[in-house]
Amino acid sequence: MSREQDTEVPVGTDAEEARAGEAAGSATDDAAAAADDAALAGAGLPAEGGDGGGVRRPQRRASLVNRLYNGEAGLDVVGRSRLIYKITAVVVLVCIASMVFRGFNFGIDFAGGNSFRLPGTSAELEEVREAATEAGADVASAQVVGGSEILLRTGALDNAGERAVVEAVAGTVGVTPDEVSPESVSAEWGQDITDQALLALAVFLVAVIAFLAIRFQPKMAIGAILALLHDLVVTAGVYSLIGFEVSPSTVIGLLTILGFSLYDTVVVFDKVDENTRGLSSSARMTWGEAANLAVNQTLMRSINTSVIALLPVAGLLFVGAGLLGVGTLKDLALVLFVGLAAGAYSSIFLATPIVADLKEREPEVQALRRRVLARRSSAARQGTRAPAGTVASARRTRGPARGGVALAERDPDALGPAQADVVVESPSSVTPEPARTPGPRGATAAPRPGQRPQRPGGRPGAKRRR
Repeated sequence: MSREQDTEVPVGTDAEEARAGEAAGSATDDAAAAADDAALAGAGLPAEGGDGGGVRRPQRRASLVNRLYNGEAGLDVVGRSRLIYKITAVVVLVCIASMVFRGFNFGIDFAGGNSFRLPGTSAELEEVREAATEAGADVASAQVVGGSEILLRTGALDNAGERAVVEAVAGTVGVTPDEVSPESVSAEWGQDITDQALLALAVFLVAVIAFLAIRFQPKMAIGAILALLHDLVVTAGVYSLIGFEVSPSTVIGLLTILGFSLYDTVVVFDKVDENTRGLSSSARMTWGEAANLAVNQTLMRSINTSVIALLPVAGLLFVGAGLLGVGTLKDLALVLFVGLAAGAYSSIFLATPIVADLKEREPEVQALRRRVLARRSSAARQGTRAPAGTVASARRTRGPARGGVALAERDPDALGPAQADVVVESPSSVTPEPARTPGPRGATAAPRPGQRPQRPGGRPGAKRRR
């Protein structure tokens, strides 16, 4: 009879420890694999066994436009407000200097003068200009309107000078003087247009201030008005530098850009009001940080809106007036193009920083800032930071570590398997026993582990007498 070999089967405590060791080893391997995959993904490297044939290549970094659109990047607009103010001040001073020393090229609608309409084409335009100049007229502009008519504008002329110009231009294009339509424009008409435009601007600003002060707060009204004044000064300054003729279309364009700039500013302010509502009770961020967050949240929307608005105006200005020579609406196109660009800049980089700087002077906002900084300082002293290497398996903790849990960290230069989180016993994880308060006489205290029970009033180790 053969004897079967006895197999030692672990039982009791040894068996439980063996099974626990196997489970811990499996958990360790799973944790290490998951940590490796997460760390490689965070570093931009493919996981093991994925596409790439074992060759780990860093992923191409997205462009700034894509990262701004997806919210992966942001601009510190409020934090860089001092630099923004300096750049804006330089541009505004250059524009003011141009308006003061260079001045504007006012058309006959504002300065007064004469205009002549006669049949003709673009091929005869230069000849008509030269003929009017030889007749003694100061030609301001000459352009083709309607495809078959020439519009000639000159300075103020008396009756004799007007007849001389009519005969000169009529002989140049081969028509009779009766087919030339002269017209005299007084400077008072242009003055009336200017007065009405200023009145409309004043009513518009008063309505804007009242709306923003009621809907949001007075400081936002101040920021919006300063942004609007910036747009007006920059647009007028660029118009003065280029030297385009100031016409009624220019005034219409100035009033149009004010509405666009205010629209974009109100959108940003609405997001600022949403982010700062209830901020004093939560103390999660300062007022300036909440305002800067609102600017970044609406940044791509503002850029997209501005680009879509600028494209047709740029086509009218550069293609129509520059390449095709159609100068009828070039004054309107220039003021719209410069005004839309200035309005986009002021709504993003100027209006919100002004409001944030005004709000930072309020005692409540200053107290909020101190609470936020104190809260962050306390969290920094109690919390732990994540490793600064390229690849790390331990995530940044959101609060102080509890007990004796050791976080496994990866060496930035090594890509081996990560160590799993191990629970160890440390003095901080052991809760000390609360101090016993002396109870009433004759009370029985709770025995310590391993200690023999005592009789009330008895001594430790004393024997009981019978």
